[in-house]
Amino acid sequence: MILVTGATGFLGSEVALQLMRQGNAIRCTRRAKSTIPDILLPYPVQWVEADMLDIFALEDALKDVTQVYHCAAWVSLKQADKKPMIYANVTGTANLVNLCLAQNIRLAHVSSIAAIGLAKPGDLITENHHLDQATESDGYAISKLESEMEVWRGIAEGLDAVIVNPSIIIGANAGTTGSGQLFETVRKGLKFYTAGSCGFVDVEDVAKSMIALMNTHITGERYIISAENRGYKQLTTEIAQGFGVKPPSTLAKSWMMGIAWRASKIIAALTGKSPAIDKVSAQAAGLQRNYDNTKIKKAIGIEFKPVSDTVKEVCERLKS
Repeated sequence: MILVTGATGFLGSEVALQLMRQGNAIRCTRRAKSTIPDILLPYPVQWVEADMLDIFALEDALKDVTQVYHCAAWVSLKQADKKPMIYANVTGTANLVNLCLAQNIRLAHVSSIAAIGLAKPGDLITENHHLDQATESDGYAISKLESEMEVWRGIAEGLDAVIVNPSIIIGANAGTTGSGQLFETVRKGLKFYTAGSCGFVDVEDVAKSMIALMNTHITGERYIISAENRGYKQLTTEIAQGFGVKPPSTLAKSWMMGIAWRASKIIAALTGKSPAIDKVSAQAAGLQRNYDNTKIKKAIGIEFKPVSDTVKEVCERLKS
């Protein structure tokens, strides 16, 4: 039996789908009010209600399990969510690590490039770079770093585990949430682009990489999962072309981004919704963050789907 946490989410549902298609027996955790994704409805997934903070429910969910894919995480830009998000993500991971240690279960932990630091200008970011927690203010990044540290603690105690750090995950099943928000924003008419760049990867390739790693004897390693590095101008232009709309044509300078995140903060406070952009995101939009995927390619021999192909697929899905 294989357990997938976070299977109601974008990545977790894709991991569960690929495992099911390979003929595996799958159990997935969900919260009481969460909705089962449409892509998993045709399959005999065994669903169990288990909050990551409920160690007894997790222990029951792990009965007869040999592998765990830990995809569950709270993601929020709300300042009010920062402390509880860090607590939930880190404590939930620690609970799972402890149970996997006790029951000799192999673990694939989904971290993030948010937990990886920056390289020197002009260099690619590798698995050897680490986030400086002393200077980091983004709650999500801190939660992913500290969660990853719990896994490293478990590895030091004998846990059989691998860690993946995906870049920005895109795919047709995201809809208009998460990375899908960028596609919907461009579709509605985005006038500005930023000077930064980042890594992007298809959700299918992230799931494929995780499953391939779990089927090796590799343990105690972390892997950046990223297909290509793209400038935001190039990416938003491709998205605009996919929708047949005018691409962004004006560079958003740093002072403009400063106004944007402050305005977004005020609107969020008035509406109670998550801000469209926060200070960290605004600053990151101007950074050149390019990632090296050499290590994962050598480990499993994966050939990543071109980002342009995924962009076209997402645009076609949203248009339909």
